[in-house]
Amino acid sequence: MTLFEKLKAATEAAQAEQDLPDFLAARILRIIENQASFHDRDTAIEDLLDKVTNYDTYGQTGYLGMGVNNTILANTLSRLEDGTCR
Repeated sequence: MTLFEKLKAATEAAQAEQDLPDFLAARILRIIENQASFHDRDTAIEDLLDKVTNYDTYGQTGYLGMGVNNTILANTLSRLEDGTCR
């Protein structure tokens, strides 16, 4: 399974199990659909995969402040989309 296939599976799971918002899922799926533009950003894609896997709609709000919420995921996507992370 490729990195992009893992990202797609993680995104689908986060949508089904963690209420990942459609607007974030659409941004992730756009990256997957345009793999050729992101082929040289494996480290950034792995980081995104980790964040999607650990996504929690209410992340960063509990006692331990663990999880990845909308803001953290959106910031990661923005850095990947604008090319500031590799």
